[in-house]
Amino acid sequence: MMLVLWTIAAFLSGSLMFSYWLGRAANRELRGVGDGNPGALNLWKAAGFRLGLAGVVLDFLKGYLPLLGLVAAGYAQGGRLIPLAIAPIAGHAFSPFLGGRGGKAIAVTFGVWSAITGFEAALAYAVLLAVLKGTARLLRGDRPKRPESDAAQVVVGTLLLPVYLLASQQEAALLYVWLGSFAIIVYKHRKELASLALRLGKRNAGKRDNSKSVS
Repeated sequence: MMLVLWTIAAFLSGSLMFSYWLGRAANRELRGVGDGNPGALNLWKAAGFRLGLAGVVLDFLKGYLPLLGLVAAGYAQGGRLIPLAIAPIAGHAFSPFLGGRGGKAIAVTFGVWSAITGFEAALAYAVLLAVLKGTARLLRGDRPKRPESDAAQVVVGTLLLPVYLLASQQEAALLYVWLGSFAIIVYKHRKELASLALRLGKRNAGKRDNSKSVS
């Protein structure tokens, strides 16, 4: 019973849409900005770096603080860790305060991983994303950046995180936490991923048509 209550509490913590509320306080409707994500990135775009940075910090803390307390108390261990760690991420992604249409859960994911691994996995995750972002920038050159590119980087970075978890011999429960968080990340980026797949499919089809015409 206590596990259920703590999981609900962690979910509710994650569901607090600080970035969206800060945007409303600044007379900005984040769901009308960029990709419509009610998170810290769009707050940054809509209201400037000060509010954007505040949104990042608050979204990070709502994942970090609940798990930090539970880990410090010795409660979030073994199998209990799995629902407790996934709950804040799910809360942000499917916030009841926004009718289940929350944000993409990047900052809160960093908060959770920071709490349950002492910042180690979060640092590895940040390095992965930075490398992917740098690689994408080199490959893109002067061409404009597409939202699909950012989505692919986040998903691939999350996909690669188990490499670190296995290499550092983290406890098995963390792999299940990763699986749950990865599923949420993929779902929240599904539109961009579908658009990317469609664009790549058209490009490959065009290449095949060109090769046939040449032959």
